[in-house]
Amino acid sequence: MSLSPGELKDVKEFLYKIADDQLIIGHRNSEWTGLGPTLEEDIAFSSIAQDKIGQSQHIYELLHAMGEKHPDTTAFTRNAADFRCSHLTEYPNGEYEFSLMRNFLFNHSEHIRFGMLSTSSVEQLAKLAKKYRGEIKYHVMHSDTWVKQLGRANEESHMRMQKALNDTFNLALGIFEESDFAEALRETKVFEGEQVLQNKWLEEISPILDSASLVIPNKNSWAPAYGGRKGQHTEYLQPLIEEMGAVFRLDPNAEW
Repeated sequence: MSLSPGELKDVKEFLYKIADDQLIIGHRNSEWTGLGPTLEEDIAFSSIAQDKIGQSQHIYELLHAMGEKHPDTTAFTRNAADFRCSHLTEYPNGEYEFSLMRNFLFNHSEHIRFGMLSTSSVEQLAKLAKKYRGEIKYHVMHSDTWVKQLGRANEESHMRMQKALNDTFNLALGIFEESDFAEALRETKVFEGEQVLQNKWLEEISPILDSASLVIPNKNSWAPAYGGRKGQHTEYLQPLIEEMGAVFRLDPNAEW
């Protein structure tokens, strides 16, 4: 698909929010390496982190092909205000149940997003979406399994999982923050829109949470954590970015 300068700018903004989400939640997941509640979970979170960071790199490479900076420069030298990730991804890991529930909510949104993008008019993006959806299927299976098991395990486990859902749900709604270029992406058949994605997401996660005896917060309490898509972030993102890019910034021209 041939894009006009304006259309290209819209697609770039869209790609940044996808890649930034993947990079930041991937880094958060990597922080569980050596600290998982079981050896199996230690390995699982590390593997999921590696997948998400690798996927972000490919999106940054696509952006580079569209005229943006080198992927490493893009990932490691921007400040928080330049990032377009959702607030959900940037919060500290907290207890295991918080990270697990965050992954559950994010993985389902990402799996559906890439399913929608598999028919995108941007051919390179459609190809990546088809590839990534297969990888993310396993991330979804992992989080689904543990959410169900821990939601139904015992009274304390259920209580902690319900609290995790309550604490992460409004943050997760921030994933679906519409952008100023949403209508243009729909018109050019790049992406159907965040509201369509949110509706599909709710339909998909509801029966799983029901089977785990967990209850989605009442709609009257929904207060989506918007702002991340426009560079307005929590106090947690800038320190994380500085930590991620510390080695790269020592010598950006070094070859490893």
